[in-house]
Amino acid sequence: MPHSDRPILIATRGSALALAQANTVLAQCRKAFPKLSFEIKIVKTTGDNLQAASLSKEGESLPKGLFTKELEIALLTHHADLAVHSLKDLPTELPAGLKLGAVGKRADVRDVLIYRDADFLNSQLSTSSAELTEWTPGQSERRGFKPKLAIKEFPPGATVATSSTRRKAQLLAQRADLKIVEIRGNVVTRLLKLSERSELDALVLAAAGLARLDFLISADGRLTGDAVPDGVLATILEPEVMLPCVGQGAIGIEIRENDERIITICERLNHFNTQQCVIAERAFLHAMGGGCQSPVGAYAEFVGNQIRMRAVSFHDGRVRRGEAKRASKEALELGESLAAELK
Repeated sequence: MPHSDRPILIATRGSALALAQANTVLAQCRKAFPKLSFEIKIVKTTGDNLQAASLSKEGESLPKGLFTKELEIALLTHHADLAVHSLKDLPTELPAGLKLGAVGKRADVRDVLIYRDADFLNSQLSTSSAELTEWTPGQSERRGFKPKLAIKEFPPGATVATSSTRRKAQLLAQRADLKIVEIRGNVVTRLLKLSERSELDALVLAAAGLARLDFLISADGRLTGDAVPDGVLATILEPEVMLPCVGQGAIGIEIRENDERIITICERLNHFNTQQCVIAERAFLHAMGGGCQSPVGAYAEFVGNQIRMRAVSFHDGRVRRGEAKRASKEALELGESLAAELK
């Protein structure tokens, strides 16, 4: 069992979502190793600073790795022992001396379409639901919609906000008439923008992130939670409608390559099935030559003793889809072969 007099430091970003993920890992560590001391170390990343400074510049994309660089520096300089990431944000190529030490059990991989409730707006504005939906371009009022709305049911030219090239490509593949705009900020900031800005009709977020913030989607399609604005609805997008990004829903724990003490801890934190699935997905993304903002989606899951992976690529403006299965021990080969097929 690992032993040290000083606390084992778990590095994380300071956002509400990042802290929720780090606290999940912290609880697992304390349960598995009750005699050891663990502490969370908050690290401000370049991406956090740029995102905060660029909330009004939504046409500018943030380069990859900006949410992980400072955490990795903390590991390499021994100012932290584990770094907790949303695995979808972790580049497939890690700095020399670091590795992915463990992957937590995967949460919901799906995306969620979020939009305003027509009935709520009706009650606010004392306007009939019929009048609210009779909208023309340039109208100033916020539009609302019925619960459990599908992408195909949005009115022509509706505006959907997302900063993901993968989501944008898949939305436009289904509805070329949609207007896709970028949006910045944490989950709560994005929800507030949707609630307040008439120029936005909907946005797309990850189900796992919403759940980790204790936001719930009720049976009648309402999004609820302490910081959720009133009158917000949500529709789960199944993988058949929108394939998730590589690593979506999984927490990745990055460590130093030769730190045996921390490697032992990670062995207790790792979820084998999730690890094998994300190995396949990350191998696919790496072979496609992309990062977390590449216009590709991939989802691997266990089917019996095999891993089944579905993937889509929008490189060069062409849509290519593929699906394959392999034995669980061939996760890396599965990702690489599917990438070769889609290139």
